[in-house]
Order: sequence, then structure tokens, then C-alpha cells
Amino acid sequence: MAMGLAAAARGRRSRRAPPMAEINVTPLVDVMLVLLIIFMITAPLLVAGVPIDLPDSRAAALNTDDTPIQISVDDSGTIYIDEQPQDAESLPVRLAAIRDARAGDAEEPRVYIRADRALDYGLVMTVLGEVNRAGFRRVALVSETGGDSSGAE
Repeated sequence: MAMGLAAAARGRRSRRAPPMAEINVTPLVDVMLVLLIIFMITAPLLVAGVPIDLPDSRAAALNTDDTPIQISVDDSGTIYIDEQPQDAESLPVRLAAIRDARAGDAEEPRVYIRADRALDYGLVMTVLGEVNRAGFRRVALVSETGGDSSGAE
């Protein structure tokens, strides 16, 4: 009887285990999380090219799927359309050209207006009026999120 147990134990040791057919997904998940963090950090840096001190707001961010038209006004009053400087006189012509170029799109383009907090309110309203006059109806004013909007510093 003891001989039978020893032979059975020896027989199990001599057999080779079949190869594992499972994939270890832990390294894949680690790499994907690192890539996600990298994209989360770099994506906001790629959005805006004109440095502007935006006002604070407690409003939630907008959900967008299309590429918006970015109009920026810096602290000196220079107007930019997608990082290209424009003078105030050529703004209506340029906006009309953009509207005509995007006329075939299925959805009306979204326009983001980014203006420095130190600007005169009248200049921002002038830009907003020209955007409205050009026929754009989906207009959003961009601000910093998460700040104190009470005005106290």
C-alpha cells in the first residue's frame, strides 16, 4: 500500500503541467492608466494658444463634440480668431467667411469667446454683437471654473 502511494506521488511529479493560456492584464491596465493621465494633463494645454486672464465662474463646462471657433480678446484689446490676430474692422468679414465655409456642416458651429477680465465690457459686447450679426447662434463665453465668483480676493 505504501508502495502504491509513493509511485502515485512520483507519477504526478514527472508529468508536465500544461501551459497557461491566460493573459495577465495588469500591465495593460497600468499602461492605459498612465496614458490616460498623460492625456488628461496635456489636453487642456492644447486648447488655447492666446494667454488670457479669464474671469471665474461656477457654471459647469459644456459638452462638445465638434471643433469650436475660438475668438479671444487679450488685455490690450487685440482680437484673435483661432490664434490669428484680426483688427476690429475686418472681424465681420472674417466671421462671414467662416460661416460660409461651414455652411455645409450638419450642425451649426459653436463659437467660444474668451476675453481678458481687465477688458472694457463694451469691447466684449462689440465682439459678441459681431458674432451674433454674422449668424452664429451657438455662442459661449469662456471662464475659469472652480473660482470664487463673489469678487473678493
